[in-house]
Order: sequence, then structure tokens, then C-alpha cells
Amino acid sequence: MKINYEFGSDNHSGVHSDIMKAIESVNSGYALAYGDDEYTDSAEVKFKEHFGKDIDVYFVGNGTAANILGLKSVTDSFNLIYCAETAHMNVHECCGPEKFTGCKLTVIPTPDGKLTTELLKPYIIGFGDPHMAQPKVVSITQATECGTVYTKEEVKKIADFSHKHKMLLHMDGARLSNAAASLNVNLAATTRDAGVDVLSFGGTKNGMMFGDAVIFFNKKLSKYFEFIRKQGMHLTSKMRYISAQFEALLTNDLWLKNARHANEMAQLLYNEVKDIPKIKITQKVQVNAVFASLPMEIIKNIQKRFGFHIFDEAKEEVRWMCSFNTTKKDVMDFVKVIKKESL
Repeated sequence: MKINYEFGSDNHSGVHSDIMKAIESVNSGYALAYGDDEYTDSAEVKFKEHFGKDIDVYFVGNGTAANILGLKSVTDSFNLIYCAETAHMNVHECCGPEKFTGCKLTVIPTPDGKLTTELLKPYIIGFGDPHMAQPKVVSITQATECGTVYTKEEVKKIADFSHKHKMLLHMDGARLSNAAASLNVNLAATTRDAGVDVLSFGGTKNGMMFGDAVIFFNKKLSKYFEFIRKQGMHLTSKMRYISAQFEALLTNDLWLKNARHANEMAQLLYNEVKDIPKIKITQKVQVNAVFASLPMEIIKNIQKRFGFHIFDEAKEEVRWMCSFNTTKKDVMDFVKVIKKESL
């Protein structure tokens, strides 16, 4: 029997047709390499329309590179980076942040993937002590790995706290578009406007084929990033193929349409399964993810038809993801199997 992977990850989805057309549109003739082309210039202008004219923005191949290289540019090897225990950079980047920055990661348990100043306070120690790692960066994820969303006020509170302690605020924005759609705000609202210093902005989970961006809201922080990106093996030679995708994504609100649709499909899925007695929804459904716990036997039976990730095996907790091209039929077909196995 064929296994469908629609709800395993938004990385499982294809490429939006407008973005595929954008790739095709630059696939003729010649263009300067390594970002010195007109398409990259045009994409940078688009980013400045959304995030402000005085930013620095650089393109890399994927989100892991965006996180690691962005952090490396603002840290020294004796520094300490704070993040949630569930953070992608802690769980799914294969010790890359530690290896390439040399920094210590201090991971903080959270009930919903969201850091708060109250959770951070007990860990803010060691300033000036040569025997201890020096606190430098707080890293948060928008939307979080638990599918929850920081409001502008929550981000600003963490930013103010970080800056008060002479630290920087980094945001992993792999699903920033979904968070902005959920909050009904623009892309700058919970980033630049809330005090974020460095942002990883993702496109792959929202209709792009590949590519992420690193945005610096203070140009002093990006002083050596061109060299760090090259040394980090992410100065792409044919960068026009990343740039064209970003320009398409940031034009005519495509980023918003894609994210909003994915979020709506997750809400549909949530509404269809939330009242099933054997299923407990474990996190707020705010973006394109539904987290639920149900008996492992049922999970395994559903996985014979639909592939998805078990988020926490000990808690029998799963993650069901929707994407820009998830259809209502996809959701209802999935729900049919869930109900059959659960009722």
C-alpha cells in the first residue's frame, strides 16, 4: 500500500508554480556569479521593502546554514547562546552551531517551545568571569518547533531583556511567514519592529525549492559576513536561482497566501480531530502544525497509510504538518483514516 507523506513536513511539499516560473525565467543567457547579478540586486530590494531600507541581507542554501553562519558572525568561541530545548539548532542541526561557532549552547526547557524572560533569568550568569562561557545571544524560533507563535510584545520583551544584559537577539524564522499570517501582521512586526538583531528567513517551507536569507538589522553586525559565508561554503555561484525565488515569494503577497493557506488547512485538520476521545491536542494550533497525543498502536496503524513524525515517543505525541499545497481533500482523506483507526 502506498504511503502518503502530505502531513510529514512542509519540506515534503513541492515548489509553488510561480516560484518554478521565476526559476525558469532566469534560466537563459548569462549572469555574473556569486550574487553580483541583477536578479540578486532585485531580490535585495524586495527584502528592503518588507524589512527596511537599512538592512543587510545575504542568501545561503538552507536554514541550518542561515542559523549557524548568522550566529557565527556575532559571536566569539568563548560565548554562550541560549535557546529553547526544542530549538532546531539544538535538536536537528547535528551539533553544527557548536562546531562552527565554538560557542556553548545552553538549552532551556519550555512547555510550548517559547522562551520567556522568566525562564531565561536563572541562566543569565557569569558575566566577566574568565572561568565561564560569556552570555552573548538569545535565539528564539518564530513559529516555534511546537507550532506556537510569539506576539510582537513577547519578542520585544525578550529583546529588551537581551539588550539590557548586553546580549543580542537572534530569530530562526524558518516559518516566520506562517507566524505573521497567524498574527495578521507584516514580516517586520515580530522581527525588526520588535528588536530582533539577526534573522534567518526561510523560504523552503513556504513554496521555494531551496534557499534561506540572513538579515542583519544592524549593519555593524554583518561586517565580516561575506567572508564567513564563503568560509562556511554557502557563497553560491549561481545565486540568481535563489534570488529569483525570493523575489517571487515576496511579490504580490505570495509568502502570505502560501502561509495563510497552510495555516487554514491545519485549522481544518484540528477541528476535525479535536473531539475524538482517544486524541489529545497538546499545543495551540496557531500555524500549520497540529500536535496531538494518541495511543502508539493507533499511531502505527495510521502510519501505514500516512507518513508523519513522532515528536515525542515517550508522550506518544505526533506532529501533523500542512503546507501551501495541502488540499481540503488531502485533509479529509487523512481524517478519514485517523477516525477509522481511533474510533
